Amino acid sequence: MATRPIPEKVPSQMAAMLLTGHGGIDKLVYRQDVPTPEPARGEVLVQVTATAKNNTDRKAREGLYPTKDKDEMTSFQMGGSPTLTFPRIQGADVVGRVVAVGDGVSDARLGQRGLLDFNLYADERRDINLTPDYYGHGADGGFAEYIAVPANQFHAVDNPDLADAELAAMGMCSYQTALRMLNAAGVKAGERVLVTGASGGVGTALIQLCRLLGAIPYALSQQDKADALLALGAEAVLDRSNMRDFTDRVRAVTGDRPIDAVMDLVGGEMTDRFIDAMIFDMRARESYPRLSIAGASGGNVSEVLWTRIYLYQVRIFGVSHGTREEAEQLVTWIRSGELKPVLHAAFKLSELREAETYFVNRDSGYLGKIVIVPDAQWQTHGAPFALEEFP
Repeated sequence: MATRPIPEKVPSQMAAMLLTGHGGIDKLVYRQDVPTPEPARGEVLVQVTATAKNNTDRKAREGLYPTKDKDEMTSFQMGGSPTLTFPRIQGADVVGRVVAVGDGVSDARLGQRGLLDFNLYADERRDINLTPDYYGHGADGGFAEYIAVPANQFHAVDNPDLADAELAAMGMCSYQTALRMLNAAGVKAGERVLVTGASGGVGTALIQLCRLLGAIPYALSQQDKADALLALGAEAVLDRSNMRDFTDRVRAVTGDRPIDAVMDLVGGEMTDRFIDAMIFDMRARESYPRLSIAGASGGNVSEVLWTRIYLYQVRIFGVSHGTREEAEQLVTWIRSGELKPVLHAAFKLSELREAETYFVNRDSGYLGKIVIVPDAQWQTHGAPFALEEFP
């Protein structure tokens, strides 16, 4: 291994939350004697200050990525073999500061604050990414005090208006997925876009990105979150708790115009109704109806008539991960302040089990992202964003 000596200030052991197998939160084990990683050639060692929690952390832990049978309990696999092995440190959206560099990396990187592009890329191609693997799944992630990552995927962000926890809330797992959904569907300025699951990390990212691209986002969410979503940029908020007469309600908010593209994070029985919202007046359309799907929180199986798909020429795009170029575009927008964080709360790393329980049972006030902060960094980077019940 080609590395430079790690400075003495970096301990040989660190605290980390280890995922020890598929199952419940009891599979998360907090340890303080985990070996600190060393940066290999082309890598940097990052002292973690905040890592956003994503739904994929829970789904990977519970084995909720069936790829063949709907009742299969597994994690997805690349090349026919599993990359999620145990123990594993989860956490994809990592923020921190460079404390050591491997060979081939300039010492100028030392001290830089940055945000990780979470993808495990198969190669250097920039126009396609067909290997949906990432830090926290196929390699150790950020639910720890330190992480070693490729230097060219740890993007410096020195925007002083963003706290580390806020920067983590803008991580690539949500924002890059959102941008890939829009790009895959070819969303253009002026188009009407339905965003499902609008109050979560990808949903809030989609609303902002639509506005950056000049598209018009319509949010599907609970009504008690309507004001926050409207302030974020949604044109209107449709109540997800009442899907009766859904197309009529879409027509009411769009001026009787069909939705141009659906960004679906829900799936399940709702998918067919989302298609209804795009095809009720094909003569009024100026482009093909398009559906990008990157989640199945409403169910992993949808019943759709294929005749409706091909007769109405509905185009469906499955989306998991984006490209290097999309990651770089997002970092540019973050640095310039054109994208804003939607941070709900911070939790200590040692309280990740409690954070997982809170995430699953989140109440009506939940909007945006939860961020996990190492206990040693808590007072500086976590305490200002803590919930009252988790001081």
